[in-house]
Amino acid sequence: MKENKTEFPGLMVVSQEVYHDNRGCFFETYRESLLSWHWVQDNVSQSVKGVVRGLHYQLKSPQAKLVTCLFGQIVDVVVDIRRDSPTFGRYYQIVLEGGTGSQLFVPEGFAHGFMATSNIAVVHYKCSDYFDPRDARGILWNDPALGIPWPMLDKEVCLSKKDEKNPPLKDAELP
Repeated sequence: MKENKTEFPGLMVVSQEVYHDNRGCFFETYRESLLSWHWVQDNVSQSVKGVVRGLHYQLKSPQAKLVTCLFGQIVDVVVDIRRDSPTFGRYYQIVLEGGTGSQLFVPEGFAHGFMATSNIAVVHYKCSDYFDPRDARGILWNDPALGIPWPMLDKEVCLSKKDEKNPPLKDAELP
């Protein structure tokens, strides 16, 4: 496991060694001795091309996340919502693809979301705190002030009803 720091304090791209053969591939998704973190919940989502999930965060019980695309491809995006951070209000974007061993470690204090860019994408993420629907908040995925260059903007995206109503960052309730 290799941790690649970004300009965002605490945000890391994690790369794993992937073993390929005629059967497919194998890689570890987590090893406590290398990336020590207390995880309490694992989530898996399956999305079709054009689905956007996010940008989500929890207000009082923030979650760190270790995000892995197991199958297909996603454009993963985080927005720093830590008011005291030098990167507050800025986004980080990365393509995660199944079978590559690349992961994104998202510390507490970021809103997280992704867009499925393959016909089907399966995403797994470990969370440091439990999901609480009463604590869940979101930021508008295409907030013009953030300027996130989402792919496929010429196509219709698919959002949940809840995500359609997310406010822009300037109006969001932040921790």
